[in-house]
Amino acid sequence: MNSSTLRDGTLETYLNAARERGLPLSEIFLEREAQASGRPKEELVALMHTRIAVMRHSLKRGLTSPQRSKSGLVDGGAHRLMQWSKEGNSLLGPAFTKLLASALAVAEVNACMGRIVAAPTAGSCGVMPSAIFTVAEEKGIPEAKLALAFFTAGGIGLVIEKLASLSGAEGGCQAEVGSASAMAAGAIVEMLGGTPEQVSAAVSFSLANVMGLICDPVLGLVEEPCVRRNALGALNAVSCAEMALAGIPSLFKADRVIETMGKVGRRLPEEFRETAKGGLALLQPEFNQA
Repeated sequence: MNSSTLRDGTLETYLNAARERGLPLSEIFLEREAQASGRPKEELVALMHTRIAVMRHSLKRGLTSPQRSKSGLVDGGAHRLMQWSKEGNSLLGPAFTKLLASALAVAEVNACMGRIVAAPTAGSCGVMPSAIFTVAEEKGIPEAKLALAFFTAGGIGLVIEKLASLSGAEGGCQAEVGSASAMAAGAIVEMLGGTPEQVSAAVSFSLANVMGLICDPVLGLVEEPCVRRNALGALNAVSCAEMALAGIPSLFKADRVIETMGKVGRRLPEEFRETAKGGLALLQPEFNQA
């Protein structure tokens, strides 16, 4: 497999390379990044650890300190969820609530102008850290293996960017939160020892589940319903990874689903692509408090 193939491949190309060379998909994507950037692998891994540290910092900030945006649309939801869980109220156990709260936490820090990692976008920044960190913590995954999972996620994102879009302005929320959930799902599958076929299935399931999801930011801000959609994306990622790891097959290869997502996004009316001219963006916030 030559360097140009590594740079320009579809997901199936990368999966085939992993099969043929007996390497993890993360190693294939790490090689691709080293070739594209001209940086040694060790430097790239160190940079990934730095980005992971930023993710953890924003996640902790959102969980431990209520985040409130100037608009009032964000009002400490992540912190509230964690308090709810600590009081023994979690519907499906502490890990489930932490998954949701972690996604809200990072997205709320973004809405409050904090430091985050766009993964793959600022509007979807809570999905990957929430899903990957929560599963890694529950399964006792070592830090080195966790870092490699983010290379898998990043590589999947590059394929989505090439075959479809990662932009809400181009493809609606399916291109942001949907892509983030597909990236996280594929990364989790490989992190837990899944096969290339299972990685492909997890990506396919994740995108199919949110196909056609619109982008309708209230008041034109990446807050409502954007923040809670990060929780949806994290839950989508973990559920799809689990279905794939259990051996549930996808009817379609991931590349075909990615391409279809791109086609659907391009056909969405303009008012549903980050313009704040349709959907919930047309409603006047009422600020109802529970």
